[in-house]
Amino acid sequence: MPSGKEIRNKIKSVENTRKITKAMEMVAASKMRKAQDRMRAARPYGEKIRRVAANLSHALTEYKHPFLVSRDQANIGVILITSDKGLCGGLNSNILRLTVTKMKELESQGKKFQATCIGNKGFGFMQRAGGKIVSHVTNLGDTPHLEKLIGPVKVQLDAYMKGEIDALYIGYTRFINTMKQEPVFEQLLPLSGEAVGSAKTKWDYVYEPDSKAVIDDLLIRYVEALIYQAVAENMASEQSARMVAMKSASDNAKTVIGDLKLVYNKARQAAITKELSEIVSGAAAV
Repeated sequence: MPSGKEIRNKIKSVENTRKITKAMEMVAASKMRKAQDRMRAARPYGEKIRRVAANLSHALTEYKHPFLVSRDQANIGVILITSDKGLCGGLNSNILRLTVTKMKELESQGKKFQATCIGNKGFGFMQRAGGKIVSHVTNLGDTPHLEKLIGPVKVQLDAYMKGEIDALYIGYTRFINTMKQEPVFEQLLPLSGEAVGSAKTKWDYVYEPDSKAVIDDLLIRYVEALIYQAVAENMASEQSARMVAMKSASDNAKTVIGDLKLVYNKARQAAITKELSEIVSGAAAV
């Protein structure tokens, strides 16, 4: 059995760790509320522009934007969104596992990949896996800014316009509630009514000055809005997962401290009993 001093040092160490995890839990809870508000504020815009894009995919215009035209998917682009920091449970592991599974399925069909990584964890993973990374952005902080995302994403959009890739997929973690986050890997380009969620009623629009100018600008904004929404969802999921993970760590630390105190009291009682036995034995010998 370890000595009383060793057990006391262990208890003190676990108590210090519990203070850190408790503080991180409180910080994550505060950031989670802000991230959820930001994500919910962006959802109505994303849903509205998604509905407009769904109608455009069925519109009977003479101009068809390249984003609306299906191709034989030989080369694939992937936008992978993860967090910059760890200590958030299985959040990053789940989306990385799902992405690798989907990529292996597509690779088995003879398709090639190039990746854009948003977040340090995904960037490091792709580097270790030997994937082709054409752009990346890390250290986004607690608030996503669209101007930081446009550059790396534009690399993939330009590649799609030039025909270097035939489809663009996005992988991120969708926020369901505080206790549940769902990894998602879905097709971003080419757009289709099914992919963007077609409305039951479809209609065309009157374009001013012309359909090409309006659709070109609108579909770029659509893709940017989807990516911003995905980043906001991922950040809300990250803070929720971190809060839950730190709460679990704090609770486990409390349990460990209770067990260590029990061991310490047993060791202390055994030492006292031994000393009393030695005193009684000495007195009996005299």
